[in-house]
Amino acid sequence: MNQASILVVDDEPDIRTLVQEILEDEGYSVEVAGTVEAAREQRRRRRFDLILLDIWMPDGDGISLLKEWSEAGGQPSLVIMMSGHGSVETAVEATRLGAYDFLEKPLSMAKLTLTVERALEADRLTRENIGLRKRFSHVVQPQGSSAVMQALREQVLRIAQHDTWVLISGEAGVGKQTFARYLHSQSARAARPFVEVPVGTMTADEAAVEIFGQEQGNRIRYGLLEQAEGGVLYLDEVAQMDLHTQGRLLAALENRRMTRVGGSDPIAVNVRVVAATRVDLRTLVHSGGFREDLYYRLSVVPLHVPPLRGHPEDIPELLHHQAEALHQEEGLPLRHFSEAACARLARYPWPGNIRELRNLVQRLLILGNADEVDEDEVEATLAGRGPLAHDSRETPRVDVGLPLREARERFEREYLLRQMEQVDGHMTRLAERVGLERTHLYRKLRALGIEPKKAKE
Repeated sequence: MNQASILVVDDEPDIRTLVQEILEDEGYSVEVAGTVEAAREQRRRRRFDLILLDIWMPDGDGISLLKEWSEAGGQPSLVIMMSGHGSVETAVEATRLGAYDFLEKPLSMAKLTLTVERALEADRLTRENIGLRKRFSHVVQPQGSSAVMQALREQVLRIAQHDTWVLISGEAGVGKQTFARYLHSQSARAARPFVEVPVGTMTADEAAVEIFGQEQGNRIRYGLLEQAEGGVLYLDEVAQMDLHTQGRLLAALENRRMTRVGGSDPIAVNVRVVAATRVDLRTLVHSGGFREDLYYRLSVVPLHVPPLRGHPEDIPELLHHQAEALHQEEGLPLRHFSEAACARLARYPWPGNIRELRNLVQRLLILGNADEVDEDEVEATLAGRGPLAHDSRETPRVDVGLPLREARERFEREYLLRQMEQVDGHMTRLAERVGLERTHLYRKLRALGIEPKKAKE
């Protein structure tokens, strides 16, 4: 059900049919096209994971078509070129335009299937690395040996066996996305994409294009829904989605059909929805800020992740895990926490939860000299971190008499400005600190009218 989709573009019917049959026997979903125009039409109808593209065709050539796709805003599908009249120059040009590989005719079916398999696996690993790098350890499984965490992991394993929608709730920083990724990794859709929709960084107009894609003549932009085909669509902070997008998304997912912005033909949709929220959606439903039908659709299977202060016995294990992860991922010196330091941190309330714990560990690894982190060093760090010490001067204040959207924008603006000061304008560190991908962070800054003039890479 969730195998990769492939488009075979070749003007020779015998080759098209043979390649299609071979790849279908391997379990792939395969469509074919015999001309440049037919390839354009097939690609407009749906997003393919991989395209096998012949060089010479009756109405054009594959290199020009690949260039057209590349210049239209990037090529979201893997492309493997095929030709019986190839040259080194042609192969180099195809690679420059983004082709993954170049196969010569007559095709070796064994080499073809191996190349396809390697290309799809390389693409999967690339997507996983982009999604996990810097923000998550390479171990997807949520950490913690407490009864609370063991029960949560067991609950996720049960949920993963069914293809229902899931609503994950919990405070900021508790690891909702980590649980979502763990759920995905244990499900039948594990080999397919996990695509995040950063709801809080999008305006209503941006959300339509980002989620549903766009058509402008031959230019096609695949939205996040199509990119998640066969996998999981993760709605981060779904409570911030505007009502119009909520309705359009619900209709698309329930009907398994959507239409791109500027398009007219329906596109098939096959995704599992996992949503996350830090606020009570029921309250939003009663106030008219969230659609009731979407809420009930999402909350069929709820999963609540408790705050870190609810399972403090996990803190020593989490400190060790984060220190090991930061050592491996960022090359930071490996330090150990004394029993007294662990005990002190177990008494700390952790308003920022696991995200805050990771930031604290990172700070201690960077600034400390000794092999062991003792209680005095922890105490000094807690006293000097601002938000960690509950210093009211560091808490962004918002006029509670404002409408919700304006109040949120003011809070986010002040919050990001203060976070930028903390990292001296360093955008990579800022993205890690606030838990946003770089592209989403820049979009959020622009939306709030913040110009990162002192930004550092």
